[in-house]
Amino acid sequence: MARRATPLETVSLLVPEEALPFYEQALLSVCPTVGFFRDEDEGPWRLEAVKPIGDRDDELATALMLAGALSGVEVMVEHVPTEAEGWLARNLEQFPEQLIGRHFAVRGTHETAPLVQGRHTLTVDAGLAFGSGEHGSTRGCLRALEFMAHRRPQRILDLGTGSGILAMAAAKLLKRPVIATDIDPWSVRVTQQNAALNGVTRMIRVSLADGWKGTATRAGAPYDLVFANILARPLCSMAYPLSQHLAPGGRAILAGLLATQERMVLAAHRRQGLVLERRFPEGQWSALLLRKP
Repeated sequence: MARRATPLETVSLLVPEEALPFYEQALLSVCPTVGFFRDEDEGPWRLEAVKPIGDRDDELATALMLAGALSGVEVMVEHVPTEAEGWLARNLEQFPEQLIGRHFAVRGTHETAPLVQGRHTLTVDAGLAFGSGEHGSTRGCLRALEFMAHRRPQRILDLGTGSGILAMAAAKLLKRPVIATDIDPWSVRVTQQNAALNGVTRMIRVSLADGWKGTATRAGAPYDLVFANILARPLCSMAYPLSQHLAPGGRAILAGLLATQERMVLAAHRRQGLVLERRFPEGQWSALLLRKP
């Protein structure tokens, strides 16, 4: 007897850009696939997440309530039964190849055009939207990596790796091994899959870890380069362990924050002795390159 496919639903909401990271994280805490789209150059973002109908609804409601409290923005949430193929088709349409900085091209697995010559191509599964390179925080991190690449860091950590895109970029550009960690088992699996897809499996060691509490995270310290593309408040709370696990002269690329949150994030890290080397703005988002003297 043929098995019936699990019925799916799309959870969708419209949010202003400043609230996007809060609601994105809320959906990612429950839903295995999350995408964000913008139909106009300005205006709100549409977040869409796909999950089995009725699965972990209480957890999702709590996560969305917390996102509203942290962002100060309340939104209407819509649940609609959906066909998996329809959501994926929309995701493919909204995920064109991204040319970022001077060195990187980010594309989905659906792209059939020839590779862009002279760039490191990072291919990610187009059915998994997060970490696609379209997000301003990811673009800022890649530009910051380019800026400091000539320093040739030896020990590299991607903290909260998500889809693994920053770990893969560092492995390809710097030709160095990278430790990639995430608190989410789904992200660990996605990073492993993307590393294999991009031929860098041997250069990226992926582990499940809760920030700096993880054994794998601490084992590679002190680091010459740390990526932390998460959110402003967790960045502030982890300023001390970051400073303790950076090597003298080491650098950290912090992202997942809005330009309006820069002062708060910088203050937390300056108290730990880190200094700002350069900002990398991308619209309302910002990436910060910090250095340990």
